[in-house]
Amino acid sequence: MNGITYSVQSVDIAHLIQIALTPIFLISAIGVTLNVLTSRLARIVDRARAMEDVLRQPDHQHDGRDLHGALSVMARRARHINAAIMLITLSALFIALVVVMLFVNAFLRWDLSVFIACMFILSMLSLAAALLAFLIEVRIATNTLRIGIEAASRQEE
Repeated sequence: MNGITYSVQSVDIAHLIQIALTPIFLISAIGVTLNVLTSRLARIVDRARAMEDVLRQPDHQHDGRDLHGALSVMARRARHINAAIMLITLSALFIALVVVMLFVNAFLRWDLSVFIACMFILSMLSLAAALLAFLIEVRIATNTLRIGIEAASRQEE
């Protein structure tokens, strides 16, 4: 009788681990996306610092208004990327809570199904909001690039 109980518990735990793996793969994907977001933020910060250095030079030959405008765009992009980083990190936190609560639910036999579902929904909403913020930042970057290309072609004429 004791051996049967042990094998049933082993099967239950194995099944629980299988169920918990899906959210863990999502955390892995979130980690890759977070890496992309932080890399973009680092590039934005580096470019903004370079522009600020040019503005600090007393003999800079660029139009100060152009650089101030570009810095303002960089600040907007940085805000959107920062929001995306915060939201995607929250998403990973909610997924981690889902995994923990799956095990608590199984071992303590509490009914946490509503809580688990809410955490998963919050995670997906945070992930969607993070991706939206990322999309907005990419749109700002590409629109700025187009403007830069158009301005360069006008100067050549």
